[in-house]
Amino acid sequence: MPRTIGLYFFDDFQLLDASGPITSFEVAGRLARRPYRLVLLSASGGPVRSSAGVVIETVAASSTLADGPLDTLMVVGGDGSRRAMRDAETLAYLRAAASEVRRLCSVCSGALVLAGAGLLDGRRATTHWRRAPQLARMFPKVIVKPDRIHVRDGPIWTSAGITAGIDLTLALIAEDLGEATARAAAQEMVVYYRRPGGQSQFSALVDLGGEAGLFAPLLDWIRAHLAERLTIETLAAEAAMSPRNFSRAFTREMGLSPAKAIERLRLEVARERVESSSVPIEQIAANLGFHDPERMRRAFLRAFGQPPQAMRRLARKG
Repeated sequence: MPRTIGLYFFDDFQLLDASGPITSFEVAGRLARRPYRLVLLSASGGPVRSSAGVVIETVAASSTLADGPLDTLMVVGGDGSRRAMRDAETLAYLRAAASEVRRLCSVCSGALVLAGAGLLDGRRATTHWRRAPQLARMFPKVIVKPDRIHVRDGPIWTSAGITAGIDLTLALIAEDLGEATARAAAQEMVVYYRRPGGQSQFSALVDLGGEAGLFAPLLDWIRAHLAERLTIETLAAEAAMSPRNFSRAFTREMGLSPAKAIERLRLEVARERVESSSVPIEQIAANLGFHDPERMRRAFLRAFGQPPQAMRRLARKG
């Protein structure tokens, strides 16, 4: 008997949040000859429009409770999550379904909808790196893991942004159909079975400080001087501020210390050079202010989960 997977939609959902998992389930089921049954749900049923303008047809979510529990329920994400996380009908359905399904999942900002229903309280969870601070601020009972591609806490699974829904779905498939089938599905779709590193590798540092961009000129200056020894005093002078005031203001605006910001900027450039050039790792470390290749290796492991040499090999295989 096929496992029934429900995907929950709302207006202005992100199309890839849905199509990635749908395709993953379809391919894996075909390969294993144990197809999944996919049910597309929304609060009221009928057509639901994505943020790209593509419309899908859904059935009313409440009707599925009368037909027996779903095996897995997955809430997609997208701009519409801002309304969905406050929609009484949506939240009531999710609370009722949570006690019926074997697994409850979210893709990207769908985590905020689960949090709005109180289903992530006391649990570890992740979401798109851009929305993670909002999740932590609005729902302080949630233990936010902003760098994870996906997180499982008991029966609840959450994933990072957009394409991470594929990573999450492959993990669900591995649990259902075995590692070999999940790996074969990833190969069929030409995606990583387990992608290296966390989602911090995809976030742009300039976006972490919000839209004000108070330190955008300084960030550009730092990028042009990465090989130099960049002290608080040097940065404060460039920003025309006292060192003490600069350190406080920068951390408040950017959400991380000046030292962490410099490391992130160096990593941003180092990763690109490691993956796209044949320049020796030692030279890249020296040219970008890491000086010691071991120091750069440790920074890569923290940020990406892989040392520079491994990331270069992966890039060349691609």
